[in-house]
Order: sequence, then C-alpha cells, then structure tokens
Amino acid sequence: MTTFTLNGSEVSLDLDPDMPLLWALRDEMKLTGTKFGCGVAQCGACTVMMDGMPRRACVTPMSMVEGAEITTIEGMEGPVVAAVQSAWAAIDVPQCGWCQSGQVMSATALLEMIPNPTDSDIDNAMAGNVCRCATYVRIRQAIHDAAATLEG
Repeated sequence: MTTFTLNGSEVSLDLDPDMPLLWALRDEMKLTGTKFGCGVAQCGACTVMMDGMPRRACVTPMSMVEGAEITTIEGMEGPVVAAVQSAWAAIDVPQCGWCQSGQVMSATALLEMIPNPTDSDIDNAMAGNVCRCATYVRIRQAIHDAAATLEG
C-alpha cells in the first residue's frame, strides 16, 4: 500500500511497488493529463511535481512516492501556472499538444524558482522537455511573457 498526497488529497493505492507513477496516475486515478512520451525520462511529457519539484513520472516507481506530495497538471493552481497557461494560449504555443502538460509543469517550476529568467535559465530548465513540433521559440517567449505578467 502506498499512501501519498495527490493534488491536495491523501490517497492510498495497493499497487506493485515497481509500477511507474505515470501508470498509477493514468490507469488507476484516471488523470490523463500526464502523458506517456519516451518511457525513459528523456522527453518530459510525463512531468509532475513531486514535493514541489519537477519529476518524470515514467521512471518514478510507486515505492518512491510513499508520503510524497504529487501534483499533476490537473491539480496545478495559483498565479504562476495561470500566467503560464495564459501566455501559452496568447501566442499559440501548443501545436499537437502532447508535450504541453509537461512543458507547463516545467515552466511553472522555473518561474517559481526564478521569477525573471534569462534565455539561458529557460533553456537550461526546459532542456528536458522535448517538443516534436519544435515550438521552442514560442515556449521561451511564453515564459518571458508569463514572467512579465507576474511582475505586474
């Protein structure tokens, strides 16, 4: 039995301790906003927040989740994620959309740590999130726009 906090609510799941968190979220909890991409933590489509830090759910076994606070894209809230999502929509960042929940999770984590990031900060923070549609220029601009919105 693994007990953890998921999007603000305590949950207990009786699953194989080796099962990746991604499959617990998608198959057991029906939270399909977290996507399967590569399965080896290289693309970032499965990014969730674990104790406030971005984490790849595809390589995080349930045994590591005990007592943790997990937030998926469905549970994200607050002014930072709202600014990121608004900037994403304003400049049409999403193309196919598959990587977007992971991109938004990583961008939000970046802005929570560095409120006014440089291009280099953005490139470093977002390097683990792959976009097959190659909207990297728009992603960078959206992060700058979200930062400007948050500065007021």
